[in-house]
Amino acid sequence: MSLVLENLSHEVDGVDFIRDANLTFEAGSFNVLLGRTLAGKTSLMRLMAGLDKPTSGRLIYNGTDVTGQSVQSRNISMIYQQFINYPNLTVYENIASPLRLAKTPESEIDRRVKETASMLQIEPLLKRHPLELSGGQQQRTAMARALVKDSTLVLFDEPLVNLDYKLREELRAELRHLFRERQCIAVYATTEANEALALGGTTTLLHEGKVVQSGPVMDVYRAPVNTLAAQLFSEPPMNMIRGRVSATEVTFDEYSHHALTQGLSKLTPGDYWFGIRPSHIGLVPTSDDDLEMSMEVELSEISGSETFMHVENSHFEMVLQLMGVHSYHTGAPVKVYLPINKLFVFDSNEQLVHTPSQISGGAA
Repeated sequence: MSLVLENLSHEVDGVDFIRDANLTFEAGSFNVLLGRTLAGKTSLMRLMAGLDKPTSGRLIYNGTDVTGQSVQSRNISMIYQQFINYPNLTVYENIASPLRLAKTPESEIDRRVKETASMLQIEPLLKRHPLELSGGQQQRTAMARALVKDSTLVLFDEPLVNLDYKLREELRAELRHLFRERQCIAVYATTEANEALALGGTTTLLHEGKVVQSGPVMDVYRAPVNTLAAQLFSEPPMNMIRGRVSATEVTFDEYSHHALTQGLSKLTPGDYWFGIRPSHIGLVPTSDDDLEMSMEVELSEISGSETFMHVENSHFEMVLQLMGVHSYHTGAPVKVYLPINKLFVFDSNEQLVHTPSQISGGAA
């Protein structure tokens, strides 16, 4: 069982929502669509579901062209970020509703409702109504109603975005466990890179309706094909610094000249973009090879147990994600340190040249 998207495009009033998407989703796979707001995630899922018709291209399911099939003729379920439940029905009847529409025998309805409710830990709530439930319980009910159909394609459109952090963590773990035991295709849309990492499986990066990169989640994270992919799969976005490599040194501005280390000496002289994730920049060096840069504090934001420090000089800006609480005044001079073994290197066309592991054996 597989779903193949061939050169799929969708245009509305001259505006491209999806452009030439080519993707394959296999049975039993968990797939994440990662992109910013308006990247095309929902549009792509609506095409997959049959809710919208593509302007061009094809959807191939198990070798059969299903592009023109209506949503009613497809065995799909879609779960949205809003808690869509029938308020006048009990949890049991909410979950059972798609089975009743399909005229499933009563004994089969009872078995599948209780089995699905147990799987999502809401079996004790079956006699309650949705308004008697917490937000997490309501979303579990909506998910159970979608999953009880035993659909071959299950689409999640940012289903956890309205839940608090603890509930999101719990439901993510449940989703990973749930789809290990099913042979359907699961597709999950999110704007958050950390959520894609937590969910695992295959990740597809979308930007302005185009597929930027797709593959196993850690492959995409560790080897983004270009600067756009690198920034999309980093939270906050990866810092990009323009630099030039000569036969003896790497230069980032007229003040930042660094002798080539063994790792950077592998680079052919020329212009490059150097990328580093905010969490990998420090205020103290971690080794003698760290690149030291003189900066000024532009803004310091405390978020829980982390501090996001925005720094700048006359040539570029960077964001640091620091553990703990750090208080710095605007304009205060600071030295920041970039570990060589955390640098991504992109050529002047912004295509990946070297990953951190290729530069110096470090992890990305």
